[in-house]
Amino acid sequence: MRLAVVMSGFPRRSETFALNELLELDRRGLLAAIVATKPGDGAPLHPGARPLLPKVTYVSSPREAGAVARAVGATALHAYFAHRPAEVAALAAAELDLPHGFSAHAKDVRKVDDLATRADAVRCVIACNDDVAADLRRAGARPVLVPHGVDLDRFRPAPAPGRGELSLLAVGRLVPKKGFDVLLEAVAKLSFPFRLRIVGDGPERARLAGRDERVELVGPATHDELPALYEAADVVVVPSVEDASGDRDGLPNVVLEAMACGRPVVASDVGAIASAGTGLLVPPGDPDALADALTSLARRPALRRRLGDRARREAEGRFGLAACTARLCRVLETAYV
Repeated sequence: MRLAVVMSGFPRRSETFALNELLELDRRGLLAAIVATKPGDGAPLHPGARPLLPKVTYVSSPREAGAVARAVGATALHAYFAHRPAEVAALAAAELDLPHGFSAHAKDVRKVDDLATRADAVRCVIACNDDVAADLRRAGARPVLVPHGVDLDRFRPAPAPGRGELSLLAVGRLVPKKGFDVLLEAVAKLSFPFRLRIVGDGPERARLAGRDERVELVGPATHDELPALYEAADVVVVPSVEDASGDRDGLPNVVLEAMACGRPVVASDVGAIASAGTGLLVPPGDPDALADALTSLARRPALRRRLGDRARREAEGRFGLAACTARLCRVLETAYV
């Protein structure tokens, strides 16, 4: 198999899952090209992204994508995301008479008018979490569930900081679906000493900034910097919601990274977050419930340790990067060879 992978934008710091899987395909000699329909986000690169840049070609049409695939001797095309990338892959594959498929992640499936027809025409449909798998099944598709993995060597457990104040961490793009406004409402209700760091950047930054002196907007971070931020946290908070457009998280990177670091997670029960099988779940958009969960963990350090230990075991058993990327490669080779 020589795979041309069609992306929306590449590289993007928020799409760690794609980077990890592309690196494994490349390591195995299966990645012929990365075809991106637009540039990346211009953010500092995660470790490992730079060696892939020579394989990236930016295109404006399916015909150009097909020309790239032909030039590198691709034997199949696979798209990340069910909307525009999958459309480009389908048209390019038809021109070249090659098999194609796509991986679906979250809102991308809800951007496709006729998902059943799109899924029916492909050799392979991959769902990366239970939430998007359910969307695909409702459309009549038969997805293969292949969860994204987390690097268990990069993200490792460390002793909790054990300061007098509880150290809280949230990581994600500063956009409505991440629910950081709900988190700020929740922490304003807390009666114990705490510090909250929010790592990320985005259009909500100005609206979130300056509302509480105990809250620091750290800005974006790469995988070189994130492990130290998890190590400095007692609890990781994932307050995701479904936004006004219907967009919601599937299973965010931060959940798996926190688990791998042995940190207890307090998260909204939205998307596929519950499928991680760890942490405390609260109703999305409910600052009172979120504040209560954080208070419970603040008062019970033994519970924090138990949840953190269980989280690491779950990460090792179900979400190790090596096992997940190996499964992805097997699925793709079975579909396209």
